[in-house]
Amino acid sequence: MGRGKIEIKRIENSTNRQVTYSKRRAGIIKKAQELTVLCDAQVSLIMFSSTNKISEYTSPSITRKGFYDKYQQAAGVNLWQSHYEKMQDHLHRLQETNSKLRREIRQRNGEELDDLTFHQLRGLEQNMEKAFDRVRNRKFHVISTQTDTYKKKVKHLEEAQNDLFREIEAREADCHYALVEQEGDYQSTITLANGSPAVFAFRLQPSQPNLQDDQGYGSYGLSLS
Repeated sequence: MGRGKIEIKRIENSTNRQVTYSKRRAGIIKKAQELTVLCDAQVSLIMFSSTNKISEYTSPSITRKGFYDKYQQAAGVNLWQSHYEKMQDHLHRLQETNSKLRREIRQRNGEELDDLTFHQLRGLEQNMEKAFDRVRNRKFHVISTQTDTYKKKVKHLEEAQNDLFREIEAREADCHYALVEQEGDYQSTITLANGSPAVFAFRLQPSQPNLQDDQGYGSYGLSLS
């Protein structure tokens, strides 16, 4: 029993449509490869799916550009002429825009003003006044920003200087209190600092009683009187 004939129309089910496309795409590419090998043919194949995914095959014996050039020679058509003309038009518009901008720049510099009418000169003057106002406002903004920054730096340095002064005063006060608390050593310190000799008296006291005087001297303790 043979397989039923498939009606050639759009497959409504998206899943079935994608499966059918994948199978037949593989079959077409296989046939193109077979033609290349069996018949020594040059084949170029390009396919786009409904999701704009491209699939292509070109015979190894020729490049894609070479294939298009060969097609142009055989068919007597120019595939790039329309694209070239569009590029030429776009280039011409860019050149006109560039020439216009250069002329405006020269006029803003005070050049090529002879051909301008009174209204054109007045419009150029107004545009330059607006540009001058924008430049001046920007300049004042920069000056104000820099001034605020410098003020913050000066304030920070003043705070650091005041902290340093307070730390120095605290250290001087600690040194003074330390000298005042040592009253006994204060006069000696002053005397030594002035270069005067200091006289100290020492006294020997026996640390233990000498029980046998005829056997030598006992041990004595040394103390400052």
